[in-house]
Amino acid sequence: MSDFLSTLVDEFPQVRAGLWVTLQATVLGSLLALLLSFTLGLMAGSKLLLVRGVSRTVVEFFRGTSLYIQLFWLYYAMPQLTGYELTPVVCGVVAFGLNYGAYGSEIVRGAINSVPRAQYEAAVALNMSPFHRMRKVILPQAWVQMIPSFTNLLIQLLKCTPLLWLISAADLMTVIQQIRDRTGETLTAYLTLLAAYFVLAYALTLLMNLLERSAKRRLGLHTGTRSLLRTRSAEAATTAGGAR
Repeated sequence: MSDFLSTLVDEFPQVRAGLWVTLQATVLGSLLALLLSFTLGLMAGSKLLLVRGVSRTVVEFFRGTSLYIQLFWLYYAMPQLTGYELTPVVCGVVAFGLNYGAYGSEIVRGAINSVPRAQYEAAVALNMSPFHRMRKVILPQAWVQMIPSFTNLLIQLLKCTPLLWLISAADLMTVIQQIRDRTGETLTAYLTLLAAYFVLAYALTLLMNLLERSAKRRLGLHTGTRSLLRTRSAEAATTAGGAR
């Protein structure tokens, strides 16, 4: 253990760089997934059959194929077709965004559909345009319901970032693996990874709890301080499991 810890301290710049790559992939992949979630989720509620069909086709494709295959296809196969090669980090961001965006679209669609019909009717009675109905009435109520499921998806995305190791990205997993190979300290290396990802996941949970609390306050729903420290159930976390 002492050899591993001393090497970890000596290689701290590389560890910090690997952690930064992991955070980049998580944050940028989450932003892309969020964008696709709302785009595809809103398209799924369109009155146009073609728009709904496109949304359903994209969602089912990325939910029905493995994230491993999507990642490898973007990194190894796409350059042969297009002649353009993505960097490992960009490749991971795109793969994570597409895969989790497909799952997130179902969260958006379900949350919007769960808003009581009376809310739609009241907005129509106030002569609000469809855009303003969605922005001022529907989405604020649906957003509160989306956050817990989005929290689980975000944590799942974070836990999939070690896959970047498979395409030679210098993420946290890669750096710790290199230190493990040099020191032979397998147990300590993987315990360090477990602790690091737990801290990152819990930090994301706290941030999302804070976001949920803020969203509820805007609707006049007051929550106690304990709500910031609660963890999420695994109910929605299994939604992404089928693609692994």
